[in-house]
Amino acid sequence: MDTFAFIIHPIDPKRDVSRKFPLLGKYLSVKQINFFSTFFPPLYISEITGIRSAATNKEIQGWFVACPYTPARMLELPEKTVYRKIIQTGELAERLGAQVLGLGAFTSVIGDAGLTIAQHLSIPVTTGDSYTVAMAVDAVHEAARVMEIPLAEATVAVVGATGAIGAVAAEMMARHVAKVWLIGRRAEALEVVRERITALGRAKVAVALDMSPLREADLILTVTSALGAVIEPHHLKPGAVVCDVARPRDVSAQVAAVRDDVLVIDGGMVAVPGEVNFNFNFGFPPQMAYACMAETMALALEGRFESYTLGKEISVEQVDTIARIAHRHGFRLGGFRSFERAVSPAQIDRVRERAQATRRQQEMIR
Repeated sequence: MDTFAFIIHPIDPKRDVSRKFPLLGKYLSVKQINFFSTFFPPLYISEITGIRSAATNKEIQGWFVACPYTPARMLELPEKTVYRKIIQTGELAERLGAQVLGLGAFTSVIGDAGLTIAQHLSIPVTTGDSYTVAMAVDAVHEAARVMEIPLAEATVAVVGATGAIGAVAAEMMARHVAKVWLIGRRAEALEVVRERITALGRAKVAVALDMSPLREADLILTVTSALGAVIEPHHLKPGAVVCDVARPRDVSAQVAAVRDDVLVIDGGMVAVPGEVNFNFNFGFPPQMAYACMAETMALALEGRFESYTLGKEISVEQVDTIARIAHRHGFRLGGFRSFERAVSPAQIDRVRERAQATRRQQEMIR
């Protein structure tokens, strides 16, 4: 049986530590968890069974292994120290028998986005970012459909547009929309992305160093590496769709609390083929996984034991190829979730109706 492993780590320290160690999560503070994580070894979390290809009937076996560092700790510690711990976690995966390793959350973006980690392991490594892009773009398209936003007339904003995921996602969205806003912190890097997308000749492209363009965006895809929220309630126009791919989240919880006229969805929830059992609760419903996890699984089902997505550059061809592979084996967009809760059709109807009402009120005031 072909095999894979996937590295996870605590994003929300108390919540995520509680999933494996309830007492530690209950009694330790976030500051204490951050401190003690420095001394924790890599952890075996669970065995993953039941993933079966819809095309070939092939079944694979996998494991979750955990790097104990939180995002805050990864940014505080020397880069070499963080690499060492992630590599040790990868070596645990090797001892378990994994043939390909996926890097989850901050382990996929720290430093050179997996290149150094791959050089120090004997098995191939992937960040999963190519399939993350594919599923995020699919999710935005589907959300636009249910919110009755015509893609050909829409303005899309990509927050974090100079990163590996943001840049290629912007390029892919530009195939279908009228205008693309590229938002980031580095003007020169934004200009490089703008020139590349403009050369395609499909959509108008503009750049910004702040969030002000979000007020005109119908569709927003956000994928920064910020430790805290960057999108607040006042940034968004009524009826907007926000797909938050980042972990930790880019969208403030206040958006869910006070903006019932916008649709916020988590990026990249994927339905996994077969009777999968993760034997661990990482916050998703049964048989659902993050897209980055699904890329690692799809590579194992395909027998492509290679470092598929590494580094700071992703091509549209990479995204299209892994999307075809995953689709063939039976991976599908797994519905919408928002702040770790399922989004029902009735909720979408309410958001759409509330957005229409808000727009009418604004027109009357004008």
